[in-house]
Amino acid sequence: MTVAVQEYGAGDPLLIINGTSQSLGFWADLGPAWAGQHRVITYDLRGMGGSERGSGEISVASLAADALGLLQALDIERAHVLGYSLGSAVAQELALAAPDRVASLVLYCTWARTDGFQRAMLTALAHPWRTGDLEAALGALGVAFSPQLLDDPAFGELIQELLPLFPSTEGQIRTTAEQWDADLAHDTLDRLGRITAPTLVIAGEQDLLTPPWHGRQVADTIPGARHHLFTGPGSSHALGVERAEEFVPLVAGFLGEQSIR
Repeated sequence: MTVAVQEYGAGDPLLIINGTSQSLGFWADLGPAWAGQHRVITYDLRGMGGSERGSGEISVASLAADALGLLQALDIERAHVLGYSLGSAVAQELALAAPDRVASLVLYCTWARTDGFQRAMLTALAHPWRTGDLEAALGALGVAFSPQLLDDPAFGELIQELLPLFPSTEGQIRTTAEQWDADLAHDTLDRLGRITAPTLVIAGEQDLLTPPWHGRQVADTIPGARHHLFTGPGSSHALGVERAEEFVPLVAGFLGEQSIR
């Protein structure tokens, strides 16, 4: 199976795992920001962007197996891992399945098990992807941003820049629906205590997709995990974009404290 990969910089490997509906182009600004100290590896999940769908079920566990396969293909013994949203769930499963391969974890907008509110939100967001209504699907994803950004005149320009990075083919739209199913089924709550990698959990006060109490629960369950809550304007599910001037050094500082060995 062909996988699309984009790398930045050199140094200790940092594997970035995408969120639902994302392609690797979303990291074109943030990836180089960490490239001074790290070999930053971004890639398209199966069936998205330039990666083939392949066969078999798409689940958080199968996507974690893909991530491990990518590390093996790139001859990387150990890597720091940053997972965003769906990618954070995949990163959890990767750390549980292959603890010797994960030097540290950054779980950005994460959760361990859906609750009623999150199931309602994810189900609503998944629906237009299931019916193939791309315009409605992309419009609904506005809830990933803060109220402040949504009402900013510059928001329209930002969306025009991002549109080419979203799923556009029938196959990618179907795969995105499968990703929402994986989000809904994700459940590591009873196993997170077995994660041994140093972990930073980053949550946003305004996040409606992975509400902040989920990040708190994950941080409380992983032994020794740190928790950082963004508050106020821009503390949305897209806080890495909206608050990049704080997000980038926060991640860099944490990774700088961790040994790859």
